[in-house]
Amino acid sequence: MVWGFFSLVLKPIHSYPSIDILFYRVFSCAVLMLLIVLLFKRSIFMENIAVFRAMPMKGKVKAMGLNIGGGLLLTANWFSFIYVMNHISVKATSLAYLVCPILTTLLAYFILQEKLTRPQWAAVVLSMIGCVLLSYSNIMDMSFSMIIGLSYAMYLVSQKENKGFDKFINLTFQIVLSALILLPFYPIYSGPVPTEIKFYLFIELIAVAFTIIPLLLNLFALKRINSSTVGMLLNINPLIAFCLAAFVYHEHLDNIQIAAYGIIFFAIVVFNSQLLFGRKQAVME
Repeated sequence: MVWGFFSLVLKPIHSYPSIDILFYRVFSCAVLMLLIVLLFKRSIFMENIAVFRAMPMKGKVKAMGLNIGGGLLLTANWFSFIYVMNHISVKATSLAYLVCPILTTLLAYFILQEKLTRPQWAAVVLSMIGCVLLSYSNIMDMSFSMIIGLSYAMYLVSQKENKGFDKFINLTFQIVLSALILLPFYPIYSGPVPTEIKFYLFIELIAVAFTIIPLLLNLFALKRINSSTVGMLLNINPLIAFCLAAFVYHEHLDNIQIAAYGIIFFAIVVFNSQLLFGRKQAVME
């Protein structure tokens, strides 16, 4: 839901290059999270270090692989998102949010062996139909959307197995790694240093409310529910964005788009029907 309202904080700084927003967003997240760890979570950080040292070599390799891989996948997702937005189309980036839940569900099924019920498989098929409707006129958009969606789907599935450490410490490591990867590109691809205070205020809002908090919520959700469910619920993001486009920004939406988003909303309900209606029935009984 949080990411669905992202446009509300991006629109006020739309005149700045997307790559600059990416740089300052990641760098701000890295600095803020490091400060929080050093000032408020130092003891937890030391406990995590002790846990890591006590692990057998196989466990250490797995933990490092999952956290380094997580940082690389986040960076790939952010880089591909910005590239496609600037050089392909905004539509392709929007479609990526719809493709990602399908890919997450399929990866969770084949890699993590998460079981899916028949209604959940039906929901996956419905989501596919919705995506095809949105991309039927442009296969290229779907191709690039697959790249963006796959990088985040792989991140979600990999972090399901990232256990034993504090989630905030994990995310701090991954974002700091991402910042270090992006740092050499900053002098080459960044524009003039922004001078407006408004830019930095919105960057900090994006860093805290639209990056750190939702990513942490994703990681905590993975502790209690299947990654396929977390992935499918990501469809809420573009549905909210769709409503904002229609009712706040008054963008033109054709009947095919309306039908496609309607199908995807129905797919979310079907996928979670056992949870939603099962609990309701249990309460009534």
